[in-house]
Amino acid sequence: MTDDESRLILKAHAKINLGLEVLGKRPDGYHEVAMIMQSVSLHDTVILSLQEADITLICDRPELPCDNGNLAFRAADLLRREFGVARGVRIELTKRIPLAAGLAGGSTDAAAVLKGLSRLWRLALSPAELEQLAARLGSDVPFCLWGGTSLATGRGEVLTPLPDFDGHGVVLANPPLQVSTAWVYGNYRRPTGDRRRDIHVLRRSIEQQDFLAVADTLFNDLETVTVPAYPQVADIKAQLLQAGAAGVLMSGSGPTVFALTPDSGAAAELAGRTALGADVAVFIAETVAREEM
Repeated sequence: MTDDESRLILKAHAKINLGLEVLGKRPDGYHEVAMIMQSVSLHDTVILSLQEADITLICDRPELPCDNGNLAFRAADLLRREFGVARGVRIELTKRIPLAAGLAGGSTDAAAVLKGLSRLWRLALSPAELEQLAARLGSDVPFCLWGGTSLATGRGEVLTPLPDFDGHGVVLANPPLQVSTAWVYGNYRRPTGDRRRDIHVLRRSIEQQDFLAVADTLFNDLETVTVPAYPQVADIKAQLLQAGAAGVLMSGSGPTVFALTPDSGAAAELAGRTALGADVAVFIAETVAREEM
């Protein structure tokens, strides 16, 4: 983050899910989940500049709304209404995270706006206050405030920080598919019988900083819905594994697939060995540590 008294430049990091367990439907209509979320170096850039009045959002992706249909705009509007702020802000959003990709691109932009405007508008909000506001915007937004490695429970907004799992390589492969998160959750059916993997085993592997155990324990319950409906996701997973990835998984409800490697150099080599097709966007990144509050 770079800043002065009237302008901030922030990185809004993408996230992947190292584990995603769906526990059941809640009375409020959401699903109860247990997830281990991890931030990665792929990021959008959010520039906040004070202005006299109103909220202005400018984005380099013309297909994205620049009004209340955008989570970043809604984050600024929420703070302004909640605390009676008279000043305005100009938000310039440069997207690198693919849209609707299971990487929390909209959520991380909103989190950056919350953090940045708390400073620019001199609201002096505590981490707990920011997290409460973030949860009103979306389930992934509280995690995106600080990133790193966390166990997320509830509908995803209850966070338990875990030891940082940073410095490992990540290849992100995003096919040109539109996957509805609501459709995926709506069609999920919890399997009967014993589970081969669960969130507790994955958490222990992270706490022990055992990279190979983590890579071997990746799991995502939502793959049982998305992968059969979109065979290209399965094809990408198979190709990345064949090319030598330590572990491969779909992130969130998809369609992005990620592959873990020991470091970013190995990720670049893996991407170079894999021919996923011209229609698949490939990004080389690494896992990053939790930001200071």
